[in-house]
Amino acid sequence: MRVNKTFTDRIRITKNGKQMSRAKGQDHFNAKESGRSQFRKGRSVRTAFKKKTISRYLA
Repeated sequence: MRVNKTFTDRIRITKNGKQMSRAKGQDHFNAKESGRSQFRKGRSVRTAFKKKTISRYLA
């Protein structure tokens, strides 16, 4: 089975093994948000994937 490249491009694995990705709801409708919340939306968040998902996309 091949690795899903679009899935792997959206995930970053840290050196300690944490899985980081962008949080949902960050792409549009940001004009009314405050500057602080817009800045927070640029950060990555830790995501937890089930073993089934990891084996399906990354194995």
